[in-house]
Amino acid sequence: MNSQTLSRAVALALCVAGVAAVPVHADQVSEQGQLRKERKAGTVRSTREIEQIVLPQMSGMQYLGPEYDAAAMAYRLKFIHNGKVVFVDVDARTGRVIGRSR
Repeated sequence: MNSQTLSRAVALALCVAGVAAVPVHADQVSEQGQLRKERKAGTVRSTREIEQIVLPQMSGMQYLGPEYDAAAMAYRLKFIHNGKVVFVDVDARTGRVIGRSR
């Protein structure tokens, strides 16, 4: 193996290692942990339950996924419709829609 090929192989290995070592944001980890605790305690509904309540109300929109806000105890479901993003905020305890932005 010549030095140029070896250099390329090392550079590629470092790039791959760098991508694999990208840290998860601490906020995401703590929010996920908080959600897990609240679910286990029975104080909030699961993401699946929230989706079963909200998704049927959002016909014609493409669902992009949920986020959880531990401080607000609310889910934010993200949709796209006619090129515009729509957020639906849902109380994690009751499943009631508490806000919608366009």
